[in-house]
Amino acid sequence: MLTVDVALAFFAASLLLGIAPGPDNIFVLTQSAVYGAGAGIVTTLGLVTGLCVHTTAVALGVAAIFQSSPLAFTILKTIGAGYLLWLAWLSFKASAALAITKGDGAPFPGFATLYRRGIVMNVTNPKVSLFFLAFLPQFCDPARGSMAMQVLSLGLLFMLATIVVFFSVALLGGRLAVWFNKSPGGQVLVHRAAGLVFVGLAVVLLFVTL
Repeated sequence: MLTVDVALAFFAASLLLGIAPGPDNIFVLTQSAVYGAGAGIVTTLGLVTGLCVHTTAVALGVAAIFQSSPLAFTILKTIGAGYLLWLAWLSFKASAALAITKGDGAPFPGFATLYRRGIVMNVTNPKVSLFFLAFLPQFCDPARGSMAMQVLSLGLLFMLATIVVFFSVALLGGRLAVWFNKSPGGQVLVHRAAGLVFVGLAVVLLFVTL
């Protein structure tokens, strides 16, 4: 069982980590800037669902497999990078369609699709599991009971902090979307920027090491 002091210290640290620029909050900002604040909020919920997978993996010790197996680590990060490159292609394709149709060629993909994007984006990044494996146990103590339950409790607190920070990022991105969507040229620009962001995230993911 976590003490109040430990829970508050961990939550504060999680907020700071959420604020620090990283692939996930950049992903939320990009989706919000393209499709509006609601899209960023739904994407955040997908990312948080992915965090459930990582938290469970750490609690069960599965994350240790990625730490000890370079092959498993490489396979998962390659899948993640491939997915990001596919999203980049969709963004560039939408940009080209917008340039031709003067703003009518990039339909909203739907909240279910954005939710799935958030899940895949998070789950296919093995560094998240390794980060949890290194970070969460620092706040655990066998004297307080089940380590697995403490890890799960910390994971829930991390998810709450993520929601607080990323919802704020989504609202900021939504304001950008209002500005960019005033003209077809602005829409083309934001889709191209999103495509470049996805390519950059894919490159970063491909070159991370254990």
